[in-house]
Amino acid sequence: MNEEIYLKMQSHNQSLNQYACREDQAIYLKENKQDLRTPFFRDIDRIIYSLAFIRYQDKTQVFSNTYHDHVARRMIHVMFVSKIARTIGRALGLNEDLIEAASLGHDLGHVPFGHQGEYILNDLSLKHHEGYFNHNIESVRNLMFIEKYGKGINITVQVLDAIMCHNGEFALGAYYPKRKSKEEFLEEYWASYKDKNVLAKLRPMTLEGCVVRVSDLIAYLGRDIDDAIRLNVLKREDIPTEITKVLGSNTKEIVNTCILDIIINSYGKNYIKLSDEVYRAVVSLKKFNYEHIYNKAMSKEEKDKLTKQFELLFDTYLNDLNNNNKTSPIIYSYLENMSDEYKKNTKERIVIDYIAGMTDDYFLREYERITGLKGDF
Repeated sequence: MNEEIYLKMQSHNQSLNQYACREDQAIYLKENKQDLRTPFFRDIDRIIYSLAFIRYQDKTQVFSNTYHDHVARRMIHVMFVSKIARTIGRALGLNEDLIEAASLGHDLGHVPFGHQGEYILNDLSLKHHEGYFNHNIESVRNLMFIEKYGKGINITVQVLDAIMCHNGEFALGAYYPKRKSKEEFLEEYWASYKDKNVLAKLRPMTLEGCVVRVSDLIAYLGRDIDDAIRLNVLKREDIPTEITKVLGSNTKEIVNTCILDIIINSYGKNYIKLSDEVYRAVVSLKKFNYEHIYNKAMSKEEKDKLTKQFELLFDTYLNDLNNNNKTSPIIYSYLENMSDEYKKNTKERIVIDYIAGMTDDYFLREYERITGLKGDF
């Protein structure tokens, strides 16, 4: 390999601040063959060429069963997170490649129909003794154990950890990284299936991971308001003035306010911080969004119907595996292509992985195939 080219690829290291994660700090779970790309840059490539990444384009962000061309899907949210996080990272002198890789991979484990689908699959996972299901953990599982037909993709621990710890549901005023070995990362990963409290305690091992986590929060708070307004779920004037006077009232204003605030309060620091005023407004906006958007994105009748559809698909696939029904897509289209190592998983875990990986459309087509009924809710 041309040493001059490799050094050129690493040239961005010269502009990193003292708290940034450098390429020579990259940790792998498996031996990795070096090429001219630096580790985190290569992680970006491996993630965007994954099958799970392609499926972002047909997964719910917040609103399902809508054909509005300007309502965001999961792919758009991921792009927003990446751009917000890279903007913050560049201003603070952090490793943009690590940030981009984690941002692009953070929601790979999201199930069809967004968080409502996740809640249902979590209940099914617990019912079948497979532990807690969380989309951030499934994102990591996807990369380590499911992609490449069950062989997994060799992604750096720093990126895997940032994905695992990204959960924007837990808003904080300041984000402090927590140093970890690869063994400690794996310990947290496996513990998340057994202890529901682990998720709330997760902290990224890098400052870059902290940026991704806060960027996830910023990205969905603003954009989801614009989508709700487009769908007449709320009016912009419904947003309390104590929030809008601090953050603004649309995506552009909210994102710009939060990015600048983070940069000003985090520059030269070993943590990522929001000012007290902006943090309070963010918490209030998050509460407002839950009350007026997320809790209204589906009616109770729609949630009940979707739950029954998840249960039916789960029971059907589990029965197909138990009876080796080779006409079932979970066998001929999924399991038969997987590695021998992957096939050692429990049948319940295989069903969870299969359903979690579905797009909204595929889920509905499968429901229609199994029942003969139109797949909607």
